[in-house]
Amino acid sequence: MKLGRLWERCAGRFQRESSVRIARRPFRMRTATPIISFSFDDFPRSALHVAGSILQSQEIGGTYYTSLGLMGQTAPTGEIFHREDLARVLAGGHELGCHTYAHCHSWDTSPEEFEANIKRNSTALQELGIHAPLESLSYPISGPRPGTKRRARKYFSGCRAGGQIYNSGEVDLDHLKAFFLEQSRDRPEAILAMIDAAVAANGWLIFATHDVDPDPTQFGCTPELFELVVAHAIRSGAKILPVSASLREIGAIREA
Repeated sequence: MKLGRLWERCAGRFQRESSVRIARRPFRMRTATPIISFSFDDFPRSALHVAGSILQSQEIGGTYYTSLGLMGQTAPTGEIFHREDLARVLAGGHELGCHTYAHCHSWDTSPEEFEANIKRNSTALQELGIHAPLESLSYPISGPRPGTKRRARKYFSGCRAGGQIYNSGEVDLDHLKAFFLEQSRDRPEAILAMIDAAVAANGWLIFATHDVDPDPTQFGCTPELFELVVAHAIRSGAKILPVSASLREIGAIREA
C-alpha cells in the first residue's frame, strides 16, 4: 500500500509539472492596473441566476465556461445550464467560454480527442443559434497534457487552469492560473488576502468556482461568500473584467 501511494504521488507530481512547464506559450503581461476576473466552470444554473445577478448588480461581467454536452443535466456541481441560459449570459453582459463538449478530463483524454471536443462544442453552440466567439478555454478536471496545450492554442487566445495564485509578469497563455473559491470557502480571509496580494503585484487574479448556492456542492460556494469577495474586489481598485476582455487588457488579443 505504501508503495502504491508513493507511486500515485509521483505520478501526480509528474502530471502537474508537465502541465505547467512543458509546451508553454510565454507572454509578458502589459497592464497599468491590476485585473480581477470571475469565472464559472461547467456551468451550473446557480452560477448564472445567483452569482450572475450579483455581478450584474455591480455592472460586472463574468465568464461562463460551457460544456454543451452537459446542457440540461444534473452533474456533481448541480443543475447545469439550460438552452435559454446561454442567451441570458450574453444579454447580461457576461461571456461564454469553452469547457469542451463532453467535459473531457484534461489529462486522461488524448490530445486528439480533446481537440475534437473543442470543435464539437463550438459547432453545437452555432447549431443552437448562438454565434458568440469562444475566445478562451478552461481545462476540465485537471491540468492538461503538453500535447493538449499545443492543440488548444490553435483555437483560443488564453487557456485557464488552476494553481490557487494570480498571474503576473511573464505568463503561460496556455496555462493561465486561477484561484478556486471552494478550496478556501471556510477561510474567507485567505481569499481576501489573495485579492490584496494580486493588486500589490499589479497582477491578474482569475477567480473560479462552479455552483453558487445557499447549500453548495463541494465544488461551489455560498452567495454570501461570493458577495463578500465581489465587494472586496471592487474596493481593491482593480479592473474587474471577463477573461477575454482581460486578455485584451494585457495585450494578448489585438484587435484587427
